[in-house]
Amino acid sequence: MMGWLFPALVGLGTGILSGFGIGGGSLLMLYLTLLAGVGQREAAGINLLYFLACAPAALISHIKNGLIEKQAALWCAGAGVLCAADAAVFAAHIDLSLLRRGFGVLLLYIGVREIFTKR
Repeated sequence: MMGWLFPALVGLGTGILSGFGIGGGSLLMLYLTLLAGVGQREAAGINLLYFLACAPAALISHIKNGLIEKQAALWCAGAGVLCAADAAVFAAHIDLSLLRRGFGVLLLYIGVREIFTKR
């Protein structure tokens, strides 16, 4: 019975953080790869499905609060779809250790930027 409780709490916590725009998906990736023993590619796929579940609620909230520039959102969505497809093909052909290191460097960069960027 307890085997599902911790993963459910991780999903709940990272979902709440995602709603606030804090990067719950990145934390979910860390949980999946470091604690749950899920492979990098599988964790990335789970993270994409997770994003599809979390993003609509955040988007609706941001639209209601007038925080979305619709023209810019359309351009970003189009570019995002094209880049996601290209990145998926690229990720399927890249060495897994290189993919892991690249993800780690990205997380470090984001963390350092968050610490030293003034708001």
